Amino acid sequence: MIQLVVLDMAGTTVADDGLVEQAFTRAIGAQGIEPGSPQYDEMVRYVRATMGESKITVFRHLLGNDEAAAQQANKAFETAYGTLVDEGRSAPIDGAEDTIRELQSRGIKVCLTTGFSETTQQRILAALGWRNLADLTLCPAQAGRGRPYPDLVLRALLELKADAVTSVAVAGDTAYDMTTGIRAGAGIVAGVLTGAHGNDQLVAAGATHILESVRDLPGLLHH
Repeated sequence: MIQLVVLDMAGTTVADDGLVEQAFTRAIGAQGIEPGSPQYDEMVRYVRATMGESKITVFRHLLGNDEAAAQQANKAFETAYGTLVDEGRSAPIDGAEDTIRELQSRGIKVCLTTGFSETTQQRILAALGWRNLADLTLCPAQAGRGRPYPDLVLRALLELKADAVTSVAVAGDTAYDMTTGIRAGAGIVAGVLTGAHGNDQLVAAGATHILESVRDLPGLLHH
């Protein structure tokens, strides 16, 4: 019996439409790395592969663990992404809000998670009118560590008082979402095909189910 659903945001419940890469381009440009250069292309490949991971962790890797540069790049990324959101570029995945409300109507708690900072997460929620939609929203800084660690899911379980990790369902569009769910011991770890990673990557990362969209989640939990 699923009591709690932990849902990713960008790519799962919120349409990405390349916003992450656009914000990344601006952030890396601020570090003097030119689009089209081999270094830039390699960085973009890494960003795509690690979609879902805490963004500051990604920048630490890309910038050789230079903490000051990583923090600067992360701040530039968050600013750029926030600007894109404020410009009205953020939109919900079709049916995502209905899904959340349907789950709640069944007595299932819903937590929305992200690899962004709390400030950026709140800007996205405000832009969508979702500030009071979910039972809980979490970012890495609030949970301890971001994906692929289990902290986000376990913090949601503690906050929303699910009876067991097996009573939790996790859904996301990246391999990192799947790894997080598996490491947390979630009863269902569902990959959705509306975001960064495809069927093969999601299955390889441990997905127990593959869904075309988060819209299909209520049907899965009904079985």
